[in-house]
Amino acid sequence: MACASELRGIQRNLSSLEAAGVKAVAISADTNDESRELCRKANLTFPLLSDRKAEVIRSYDLLVPNGSPADSRDISGIAEFLLDASGKVRWRHFGETKAERVVDEAKKL
Repeated sequence: MACASELRGIQRNLSSLEAAGVKAVAISADTNDESRELCRKANLTFPLLSDRKAEVIRSYDLLVPNGSPADSRDISGIAEFLLDASGKVRWRHFGETKAERVVDEAKKL
């Protein structure tokens, strides 16, 4: 789940992530328009999906109720997950981390 600085780190390390077999996808509680604008501003070339109803965010137990300082709407906590081809979570980290760590963890799988 995503914040701007985390997303920029993923973008900077995208080729290393892909070389390690990682397909980067971010999920946000923002609207589609907000997600598109963030992708444009941050020059993101990987998908940033909108989960306005927080269905996926809830399924990973990342919901932060009233967490948006701007308007008190529900948001997602920050986390990284590595899933295998079947969708099974193989590694996870809650909170911010560097994309290089995700690359290192992916190489261990």
